[in-house]
Amino acid sequence: MDDPDPFDGAERPITAEQFATHTSAILASISEVIDGKEDAVRSALVCLLAEGHLLIEDVPGVGKTMLARALAASVDATVRRIQFTPDLLPGDVTGVSVYNPVDREFEFKPGAVFAQIVLADEINRSSPKTQSALLEAMEEGQVTVDGRTHLLPDPFLVVATQNPLEMEGTYALPEAQRDRFMMRISMGYPDAAAEALMLRQRDSVNPLSSIRPVADADTITRMIGWARSVHVSPAVEEYAVALAQATRNDPSLHLGASPRATLQLVRAAKVWAALDGREFVIPDDLTALIIPVFAHRLLPARGVHRAGAQPVEAALRQIVDRVRVPLTARA
Repeated sequence: MDDPDPFDGAERPITAEQFATHTSAILASISEVIDGKEDAVRSALVCLLAEGHLLIEDVPGVGKTMLARALAASVDATVRRIQFTPDLLPGDVTGVSVYNPVDREFEFKPGAVFAQIVLADEINRSSPKTQSALLEAMEEGQVTVDGRTHLLPDPFLVVATQNPLEMEGTYALPEAQRDRFMMRISMGYPDAAAEALMLRQRDSVNPLSSIRPVADADTITRMIGWARSVHVSPAVEEYAVALAQATRNDPSLHLGASPRATLQLVRAAKVWAALDGREFVIPDDLTALIIPVFAHRLLPARGVHRAGAQPVEAALRQIVDRVRVPLTARA
């Protein structure tokens, strides 16, 4: 009889070649539905493999929910969709304790957040009280109801969509809620060729129906483990800290990046490097991600206006220009 495999299930290590094969398959699967939005698709995969959460902000009808659903369909994992509305209650998200008259005790009924991929659609149409129901889940992978803690499945990813705040019926996400999201991206309008292709392809068929899972939850867990092992030199770590501290000292910013933001910038950079086939992070990885990772967490100072750009994004670009880039990595 053969000896048992020392690596079983999620314990089995993954190779660089397998990581590249799986990521290419997931990206190709999502791109079958989301055409011409490579940056948005890549960002969604980065959040999944960096154990973060993704916020997609844009006007209605540009494919925010489609991207989230395509990612979920490409991974064989449990999926729940929550449509956030003004009358949604926190218990609808986390779950509630219900009295069982037979056993004469309360039993917990899990809410919609108990899934590996949670699609929080139009999250800013619910009240801040309901939005806050996701805080513990997104940070700690658990929910506490009536004093009892319930663990969420692993891996766990929240993909939330929100409409711009100037639209009717929206609530601003609190700073604490925004800080839980690793990245915020925008889809943008498709170009003319992509929009014409969409008209031809989606006239009679839902493109999501053709997507088949190309990876399972166990594979995603092993890919996450591989991304964690990507090396970050002390010099690159110091550069990440310098970028974050610069946001806290910039006179054009009222609120700078939190320590959580610095941590998530490095985690995202590890996956970004791995997707490029590298086992180490370089400064360019950090600068490529600083706007999607930092911008939604920052607040501009009052009276700050920058022509031709959002004030926060403009401030981040100036910070990147003036913070010294490490030339060599110290051992």
